[in-house]
Amino acid sequence: MLRIWVDADACPVVIKEMLYRAAERAKVETTFVANKLLRLPPSPYLKAIQVGQGFDVADNKIVQELNIGDLVITADIPLAAEVIAKSGHALNPRGEFYSLENIQERLSMRNFMEELRASGVETSGPNAFNAADRKAFAAQLDQFLAKARNRHLTLG
Repeated sequence: MLRIWVDADACPVVIKEMLYRAAERAKVETTFVANKLLRLPPSPYLKAIQVGQGFDVADNKIVQELNIGDLVITADIPLAAEVIAKSGHALNPRGEFYSLENIQERLSMRNFMEELRASGVETSGPNAFNAADRKAFAAQLDQFLAKARNRHLTLG
């Protein structure tokens, strides 16, 4: 059975709110993993896991619990790479799916930019999160859930 995992520490509030509604509508267990305490609306489909402080603690918990075919919501490219390696799906909050075809390029670019910043070069961060990003995310999530529901109906 499909589960959704959310790398919740840096996930935009508007995306979390979309996920609350999607979990209810699709009746999909959705787990928010974060270093801090999260308050979720009451729902049998929503769960929060608070992990300890530290580098990649939440990411490691998601990878440890992930099953084949699960969906992970994250902007963290190394986490997305681990999800794909475990045959999961990774969607960033801007509505882009990471895949076998694009993850190496994303990792290389991330590492290159990290090296630039470490050497003192000032780089700009990502563009501000906007309405187009929210719309793209909602469309990709809806499409993914519809495909998952159709697969489940066909198999079950």
